[in-house]
Parts: sequence; C-alpha cells; structure tokens
Amino acid sequence: MHKGFLKTGAIIGLLSVVLGAFAAHKLKDMISDHAIATFETGVRYQFYHAFALIITGILYKDFKFNTTAWAGRLFIAGIILFSGSLYCLSVVQAMVNPGYKWIGAITPFGGICFIAGWFLLFLSFFKKN
Repeated sequence: MHKGFLKTGAIIGLLSVVLGAFAAHKLKDMISDHAIATFETGVRYQFYHAFALIITGILYKDFKFNTTAWAGRLFIAGIILFSGSLYCLSVVQAMVNPGYKWIGAITPFGGICFIAGWFLLFLSFFKKN
C-alpha cells in the first residue's frame, strides 16, 4: 500500500509542476487573471497534497492502520475533486459559459476530503501496534 501512495504522490507532484508551468507560460495568455488565479489555486493544493500523499506513504510503513490508508485515499480524492473542479472551473470561466458554474459546487467536497484525510492521519499516531 505505501508504495502505491509514494508512486501516486510522485506522479501527482510531477503533474503539479507541468500544470503550473503550463499556467505560467501558456495559459496566462489565453484566459483571464481571475481564471488563472483559480487554476493556480488548484495547482497549489494539488502540490501540497502530493507531498501529503508521499508523507502518508512513508508513514504507512510504521503506522499500518486503516486510518492511515484512508488518509491517503482521501488525499487522492481531494486532489481529484478540489483541484480537478478548479481546473474545470477555469476552463468554464475562460469560455464565459455560465451554464457550467455548478462545477464550483464540487470544490468543497474536495476540501472536506483534504480535511478528513489530515484528521485521519492525525488519529493514526494515537493507535497502538
């Protein structure tokens, strides 16, 4: 399990750098400053949680509990829901298509996954082997 979190965290980190560079060098000329800020928020949280996932993978070796495993899974779900919805929202803002603003309603569910993941990781440290 921990190697899966490590590999996934590394790939997500790599994608964070690629998406950040894309936003800084190409996307900024294509969409509004507001849409860029939304996109960059997605990249930032994706990058933070790539590190969180790698840390969870390392800690899983010594803290092999369901709470630790679920923390990693929730970090992945949060990245998909939070960052993914912000990427989609940026595209919608760029197209000025108001019919798809509901995508922003997905973002808080990703935030809840992040919060729950951190809480479960915290609880993992209180369990006994």
